[in-house]
Amino acid sequence: MSAPSPAGCPTPAGGERRWMAGSLEPRLAGSEAHVWRVDLTVVGDDIARSLSGDETARAARIVGQRQRQRRLWARSRGVLRALLGRYLREDATAIELAVGAHGKPELTSAADSPRKLFFNLSHSQHLALYAFTATGAIGVDVQVADDANTGRGTDHVALARRTFGDVEARRLDALEPTAREREFLRLWTRHEAELKRRGTGIGIGVATAGAQVAAEARAAPWIVELDVGTGAAAAVAVAPAMSDLRLWDWR
Repeated sequence: MSAPSPAGCPTPAGGERRWMAGSLEPRLAGSEAHVWRVDLTVVGDDIARSLSGDETARAARIVGQRQRQRRLWARSRGVLRALLGRYLREDATAIELAVGAHGKPELTSAADSPRKLFFNLSHSQHLALYAFTATGAIGVDVQVADDANTGRGTDHVALARRTFGDVEARRLDALEPTAREREFLRLWTRHEAELKRRGTGIGIGVATAGAQVAAEARAAPWIVELDVGTGAAAAVAVAPAMSDLRLWDWR
């Protein structure tokens, strides 16, 4: 794996590691992080039986033409509970989750539990990623091109200028359209993964984000890009740097 740069941003490391069949009894050894990749279209709807009443109600509010989104969201939360159950050695239905100020899910007992577990999840269309560590806050983001915040026909340069500033906007503007979208998604997932690590929410303004990044410069976040297949981008962010990163495919 590439070592982090002085800014805490290593070169893409996803291609240097293989996604392996995930363990049914995963264990976080020392300062390592795990990321799980899940194709939600191959997950059965029965996994959603573990959802809490609040989660079931939230899924039910996804109505109308969004039936597919509702099913995928419910499956994504069911997989989260199943994975938490594997790490904590608990029944998925017994796990209590809370929602932070900016929508980041967390274990209600994390503060007093002797088994510390930090996690984050992201899903775009059919693809979901789940990140876990025992050492501190972690953030993960995935974007499939057709479901990105940008969407088809979006002005990537204008959005980059609002989010990343003029320098990155000019760099993107010099690229041909396909490469521009691919590079924008790469930048976007890195940005969102770090915001989610800090629990500050998504869609934060560039000025605010810049001030927060400057204030946390000494934390040197470890941001690793993940190879999740053609037409998608993903990244995981954690601080301090991990001793190892393991990539698991759901089974």
